[in-house]
Amino acid sequence: MARANMTMTRAKKTGGKNKRMNTAKKSNSRKPKISTSLPGPKAKVILNKDHKFVSPSYTRSYPAVVEKGQGVWVTDVDGNVFLDFSAGIGVVSTGHCHPEVVKVIREQAGKLLHMSGTDFYYPNQANLAEKLAEIVPGAKNKKVFFGNSGAEAVECAMKLARYHKRRARYVAFTGAFHGRTFGALSLTASKATQRRFFAPLLSGVDHVSYAYCYRCPFNLQYPSCDVTCVKYIEDVLLKKVVPAEEVAAVFVEPVQGEGGYIVPPAGFMPALRALCDKYEILLVDDEVQSGMGRTGKMFAIEHFNTKADIYCIAKGVASGLPLGACVARAGVMDWEPGSHASTFAGNPVSCAAALKTIDLLENGLIENAARLGEIAFARLSTLRERYDFVGDVRGKGLMIGVELVGDPITKEPVKDRRNAVVYEAFKQGLLLLGAGESTVRFIPPLVINESELHVGLDIFELALKKVFRA
Repeated sequence: MARANMTMTRAKKTGGKNKRMNTAKKSNSRKPKISTSLPGPKAKVILNKDHKFVSPSYTRSYPAVVEKGQGVWVTDVDGNVFLDFSAGIGVVSTGHCHPEVVKVIREQAGKLLHMSGTDFYYPNQANLAEKLAEIVPGAKNKKVFFGNSGAEAVECAMKLARYHKRRARYVAFTGAFHGRTFGALSLTASKATQRRFFAPLLSGVDHVSYAYCYRCPFNLQYPSCDVTCVKYIEDVLLKKVVPAEEVAAVFVEPVQGEGGYIVPPAGFMPALRALCDKYEILLVDDEVQSGMGRTGKMFAIEHFNTKADIYCIAKGVASGLPLGACVARAGVMDWEPGSHASTFAGNPVSCAAALKTIDLLENGLIENAARLGEIAFARLSTLRERYDFVGDVRGKGLMIGVELVGDPITKEPVKDRRNAVVYEAFKQGLLLLGAGESTVRFIPPLVINESELHVGLDIFELALKKVFRA
């Protein structure tokens, strides 16, 4: 089994304490507190109302009815306290209700809630655009389009790629999740359920295999494979199916999210970059889940010493407020006024939260993600050695996936047992989420400390033992 895609990035040990990290050591005795049956009586009232009035299309893993949160801890309506290893699906990067983020939100809400940055100007939008141009990999001559979500950032990238290249087609990867709007959904290929009954989707999208080394579709091993998954794009797709001169962009997650927290081998992203350069195709980096410090670097693509032409950002950028951004080189974002816009995008309150979020990330939280990610990865890796049903452990920083299997040789997925582990952890006070067919993902807020990390990992191992009767 290839291990290149499972190694964690080594963080710089700079030493010293940063007050702004909000990761001060807490009592080792702090643990989740479950004092009612789950769901509790008050939760059942909300669940009944939700079932009656809320769309059934939402995917809920367990009946957690959350009332408030602070840091990595959330409390439900019945007073039960949970340790959150989901971070609101990777959104609350600075933890729930970080006091410094809450402060700037309150201040901005008292001054200006909305003015629409598509028709007017205000400082926060320009200041945030300047900051994103600075931190996104590449030269600083970039421009930013603001949206309200990751899907909107992807839709912008799709339109921009077509506009700039005057080409109509895209390449994306199996296992990819880029969003649920029609364009983004056309790129998405992580679950058939997400696409069922919505055809016809956008034409001109071709999917190829991602660099999923644990389940290599070519039955090869890295590095002897010479990154066949990228060679396939050139040798088969571009030569026999789709003329390269018709492809506007390749969309890729540098670490696949919903597809199973899949980390490609070191040579994958550079090879993809070289292919795009050869055929003058834009490389679009979807950092919606992997960006904003999650992997121990500001953006996951930095682990591979590669730069994209367009970047899609959302989730952790504003600590819980809705905000997305599409960032591109100025020479690429060359469309004329009126080509694309959004009424609510770049909201002044969301921009204020994002500026403070980036400040906190740069001043300790990214380093914390790298350091604790190494600790989590090392401990989870011991589970792989101890239990046959732990097939793979992979990740970077605090974006880690543990793939569960029925057999270590056949690697048979065990979706039902994976779901049971997630539910058992919930019953014990730990909030987890699945990813892919048989993977449990670990994405706690980046403010987590070592004591809290080990509490969560203890619960996870207990849940594994109970479900698999190990």
